[in-house]
Amino acid sequence: MASTVLVINPNSNEAVTAGIDAALEPLRMAGGPALRSLTLKEGPAGIQTQQDVESVTLPLAKLAKSLEAEAGAFVIACFSDPGLHVVREAVKKPVLGIAECGVLTALTLGHSFGVIAILDGSIPRHLRLWGAMGVTDRLAGELAIGMGVAELADKERTLTRMVAVGKRLRDEKQAHSIVMGCAGMAAFRDPLQDALGIPVVEPTQAAAVMALGRVRLGW
Repeated sequence: MASTVLVINPNSNEAVTAGIDAALEPLRMAGGPALRSLTLKEGPAGIQTQQDVESVTLPLAKLAKSLEAEAGAFVIACFSDPGLHVVREAVKKPVLGIAECGVLTALTLGHSFGVIAILDGSIPRHLRLWGAMGVTDRLAGELAIGMGVAELADKERTLTRMVAVGKRLRDEKQAHSIVMGCAGMAAFRDPLQDALGIPVVEPTQAAAVMALGRVRLGW
């Protein structure tokens, strides 16, 4: 039985894929299921607009279909969950989106959750997701750090802004947990949680944990 969880970065930024893969390391275990990170070569450098989201939907479905025989499950590692429902229609294996899984995990860590977005323009797109999931009444707030995907490579600046925004969500919005709103933020979970003193969810890790369970339990 195929048991590899394929984690697909829908943008073409290999540095983001490397960060995702490093964040998955604590979840790798002897006997599997294995975790393998992939980059969608056709994707934009960063998924920052609705047009970016729509542009990767069909390529993601095509890639997933080509890999279905070796996959136990798929994770779409972008916080807009691009192509989630299209890919679910295209393959028979479980398909998990990191935004959906990240928020569902946060709901188990406290009553209200806050989200750190990369750009203000990302927030309306995310709010549509929370509305579709029916979790808007548990959302404490969502604030942006004002940095694009490529800019996240500046680690010191990124963490400084994430800590500042996280403190606002914690102190002004009363968020009990924080969800990091971009897969490119994966490297910052531990220092951010240390700085804030409340649970911080790295959404690709959250989705991978659920995917591992789905593979092991046959759900």
